[in-house]
Amino acid sequence: MPKTTSKLPDTGTTIFTIMSNMAHDHDALNLSQGFPDFSAPAELLELINQHMLTGHNQYAPMPGLPKLREQIAIKIRDIYGRSMSPETEITVTSGGTEALFSAIEAFVHPGDEVIVFDPAYDSYDPAVRLAGGHAIHLPLVAPGFSVDWDRVAHAVSSKTRMIVLNTPHNPTGAVLSGADMTALAEIVRDTDIILLGDEVYEHIIFDYRRHESLHYHPELVDRSLIVSSFGKTYHATGWKIGYCVAPEPLMLEFRRVHQFVQFCVVTPMQFGLADYMESSPEHCHQLADFYQEKRDHFARLLDGSRFRLTPSAGTYFQLADYSEISADADIEFTRWMTTEKGVATIPVSVFYESPPEQQYIRFCFAKNENTLEQAAELLCAI
Repeated sequence: MPKTTSKLPDTGTTIFTIMSNMAHDHDALNLSQGFPDFSAPAELLELINQHMLTGHNQYAPMPGLPKLREQIAIKIRDIYGRSMSPETEITVTSGGTEALFSAIEAFVHPGDEVIVFDPAYDSYDPAVRLAGGHAIHLPLVAPGFSVDWDRVAHAVSSKTRMIVLNTPHNPTGAVLSGADMTALAEIVRDTDIILLGDEVYEHIIFDYRRHESLHYHPELVDRSLIVSSFGKTYHATGWKIGYCVAPEPLMLEFRRVHQFVQFCVVTPMQFGLADYMESSPEHCHQLADFYQEKRDHFARLLDGSRFRLTPSAGTYFQLADYSEISADADIEFTRWMTTEKGVATIPVSVFYESPPEQQYIRFCFAKNENTLEQAAELLCAI
């Protein structure tokens, strides 16, 4: 057996895999991993099936099917008022995670620093390390999980290559404001810092807030790569289809990496998505109300429990404070919840470089009403 040296020696199996496997093994309701237990739109499934049967099953172009990129450009124009070239500024990717990875690999060099905000989605730090960079973890300020921009300004140095922004934010459900974007612009002005916008929950935002996309901010957008997700938008996370948009010079470098990570994305699904975006552009505008009803329903169901919830501002995740129930660390608490109480959730501390004192777990409420009601009955009995 040859000797090997791990590039990620302290990285194990992701918490999502661990908790979903545990949910399966103990027949627990899975409110851990972020996937719906309901189907993608029937019309979209029919369109994909039609394209499979008519022979659209070979390689798509490396940047993505032209019609799909055109539909993405139309969507960005109609929602954000930004004109983009489908040919040179939009690339279809194998989910949001591949887009994030390719963006980091394209621009982060050995010795570079990348600022991320904890609790941070768990793919950021490994991608930075694989590129030879160093992730600078800055904690969001609980309980609202806001950004301390003074701390960001002090963290920026000549080594700072990139800042990763996630809004709406997984796992906390927090969202950035217009004031946040103004503060960010003041920090990156006259620098070569690149912004990586993880906006995969862009359409799932509540209480009439506006999603403060980087698309809206001219001073920021010229230095930004923005990642979106078809899986999140169309209730089909297992398809692993997303896209990245960026100004042409940035997209050129992005594609240099993307072509060797994925090359192209599954073809019939691209055809089906393009057709569905054209025929049903209203779908993404309905998501906020759709998921807010689920958020509010879940909160009402837990009103008599010992969990304490502050309503999520976006995403289909809800944090819960369990400090009235147990003093155990969240990893032990979620294991106990899964094995003994029949509900699987996600511990929040795993998303931190230095875990906080607060006791939070994350529920996914992208579930049918029956699932949420069964889970709430078990949770209220704790």
